[in-house]
Amino acid sequence: MEASWYDKLEDNNVLCRLCPNDCVIPDGRHGICKVRVNRGGVLTADSYAELVTLAADPIEKKPLYHYYPSRSILSTGPNGCNFQCGYCQNSDISQRVVPTRHVTPEELAEFAAHDDSIGVAYTYTEPFIWSEYIRDAGACVHERGLKNVLVTNGYVHEEPLRELLPLIDAMNVDIKSMNEDFYRDICGGILSDVLNTVEVANGSCHVEITNLVITGYNDSEDDIARLADWIAGVNPAIPLHLSRYFPRYRFSEKETPVSTLLKAHEIASSRLKYVYLGNLQMEGGSDTDCPVCGNVLVSRSHYSVQLSGIRDSVCSSCGAKVDIVGV
Repeated sequence: MEASWYDKLEDNNVLCRLCPNDCVIPDGRHGICKVRVNRGGVLTADSYAELVTLAADPIEKKPLYHYYPSRSILSTGPNGCNFQCGYCQNSDISQRVVPTRHVTPEELAEFAAHDDSIGVAYTYTEPFIWSEYIRDAGACVHERGLKNVLVTNGYVHEEPLRELLPLIDAMNVDIKSMNEDFYRDICGGILSDVLNTVEVANGSCHVEITNLVITGYNDSEDDIARLADWIAGVNPAIPLHLSRYFPRYRFSEKETPVSTLLKAHEIASSRLKYVYLGNLQMEGGSDTDCPVCGNVLVSRSHYSVQLSGIRDSVCSSCGAKVDIVGV
């Protein structure tokens, strides 16, 4: 189908205006994301309704810890990505072409409605390159009274972001570093555009943030402090997930030491209400504690979740309001 958010240029070239890559695409070629293709001067969304996978996941896997905890969500995603991260955790479906399955927006919403899920998570690769499909599928999902969730790198222009946000109920944004050089050299992107996405989305939907802590790249105490300080300036109740890096794709650096994750957790927790450790099995590292009295509100072990300290949406110990949606 014809893509949205683009301009026609001379000589059958097109300018894609979906994300800050601002790809100028000659006739017959595709943009960095690999799925937006110029066909005779018309930009087409070739991945529309083409799914690389479809599965029911715990909402905690996204990760979203403060949004309908313990519930299941139907998860899917497109082939491709508008970043080229050297350590990509899903490079087999984001950095190369793979077979897909055609599922219409109506079919996707129907699957979700019959799957005992709260809705649909657009995840695994980069959902914003799928924006036309999310726009149409998201409307169908909402018509059935279900939720739309994005798990994203946040690399999108503000105009399409604002057009989609009325359909988005929650998102987890991966802030990879607070260093512009990291984004430019490792991901092929611009940090400020990602931060803008979080700022805009925070006023519209539930937001959580993930940071993959990579040995020698973004793991210094200053890196973590800058990230936590920035999040606190947006909203100190935004949950931060500090995730342990393991070698993937083109990166061979050793996995993040546990001691680094623990120090990062300490630094971030002094600035934010809710900080979690991911890719690391550690007692209490995934639990949600009441920021007022310390009572365990939600206990988690792998994807086993118990709402142990919540009663009528408040802390069962001190009565403080719980910053969790759907409990």
